[in-house]
Amino acid sequence: MKKCQKGYSNIIILVPYPAQGHVTPMLKLANSLLSQGFRPLLVTPEYIHNQIARQIEAESAIICASIPDGIDEKRPRDFFAIEEAMEKNMPCHLERLVCELGDGVVACMVVDLLASWAIGVGNRCRVPVTGFWPVMLATYRLILAIPDMVRSGLISDAGSPRQHSAVRFLPNQPILSTEELPWLIGTQVARKARFKFWTRTLSRLTTLKWVLVNSFPDEFQHQNRLTTNPPNPNLPLLLPIGPLTNHSQTKNPTFREEDKSCLKWLDKQRPNSVIYISFGSWVSPIGESKIRSLAMALESVGHFFIWVLGSSWRSGLPGGFVERVAEKGKIVSWAPQMEVLRHKSVGVYLTHCGWNSTLEAIQCRKRLLCYPIAGDQFMNCNYIVRVWKIGVRIGGFGKKDVEGGLRKLGEDKEMGDRLKKMYQRTMGDEAGFRARDNLRAFKDFLGKQTVLGSSFDDEGNEDVDEI
Repeated sequence: MKKCQKGYSNIIILVPYPAQGHVTPMLKLANSLLSQGFRPLLVTPEYIHNQIARQIEAESAIICASIPDGIDEKRPRDFFAIEEAMEKNMPCHLERLVCELGDGVVACMVVDLLASWAIGVGNRCRVPVTGFWPVMLATYRLILAIPDMVRSGLISDAGSPRQHSAVRFLPNQPILSTEELPWLIGTQVARKARFKFWTRTLSRLTTLKWVLVNSFPDEFQHQNRLTTNPPNPNLPLLLPIGPLTNHSQTKNPTFREEDKSCLKWLDKQRPNSVIYISFGSWVSPIGESKIRSLAMALESVGHFFIWVLGSSWRSGLPGGFVERVAEKGKIVSWAPQMEVLRHKSVGVYLTHCGWNSTLEAIQCRKRLLCYPIAGDQFMNCNYIVRVWKIGVRIGGFGKKDVEGGLRKLGEDKEMGDRLKKMYQRTMGDEAGFRARDNLRAFKDFLGKQTVLGSSFDDEGNEDVDEI
């Protein structure tokens, strides 16, 4: 870890949830804070730190620090292992790190709301804590609606749907099925544990003054127009500062080695002729049977494709598939996604609708073939398909599903124009200015709190109202 200059309160500690999809936007936030004159200090478990710290510190002024998570090397780092580590093992190590920095050194701690365990650490160390929501604002609103869903009988107090029905938590929002709620992943035991995770997060975020949201100001204003309810004084104020994809061209390190041979392969293909297929780190819930179905559909449809598929999952491919599609298909374990999406040969992105991937697709103006799997992906998909109309959802990986989805994308002659308008609205000059302006307002607020010697307490309310 680079040395921190003690006695100068421009350090902001960043605590992401320990997964690629959360570390990536937190690093982009770190770059944005760097441009505002802060020294970001990224705190991750040792196994993540060892994969990314060297590249980050070589290319930027971001400081990287590691803390032990206590997970046995032989144990899979699944939801249960990570939750146990965050609740039982990591708090004392983060607290020790903050104390070692000394009083007055840390201006603020920015905590991913999925790592809400760190909020208590900041409070105990008397360091101001700000929340960070790395995904779409609409999903945050959905999580906030949990108590109302329980009271109305839509779900049980353990988070299980009492009936198969539609969920609309704000007027004119796209409808979600009760089977698509973010915590409904895996077995019943896993679903209950994830629901408990969210209710605990809800109780902790009430102590926050701010939540920085990795979404665009346009979505924030749209959400506010849809509700007539006054702001809840018990909840933090929301500040849209995204999409963070737009703030920095700094390459974010990945947890896996990228296979760049696919870029040379793309150079040989015709413009807009290739389907890029990637389900991020969520390939395991797809399962071998769906991998086999998708492979058979791709072979039958005959389109050129790049498929991100880890070697451990290739056993699900039909025998001889790789050899038969060698001229039209390229399979890689991990791809340099932004470089692939920017390539002129890529015309369609078959995606799980993760928020980072959605933003990158918009940035590169690529049409989306959507197959959401879990978590916030259903909400993102609903906006992609029903609100923004820049993609098509498929219900499976059969030939008819894939072929039909591709046909709909091709037949929609206005989708290209909608993508361009979506890009301008979310990542154009005006949107970027508003996001940076919000970040500067947050910086000014931190400066006032430092002068006042306050910890986001009631003395700062007038400044908050002004911002």
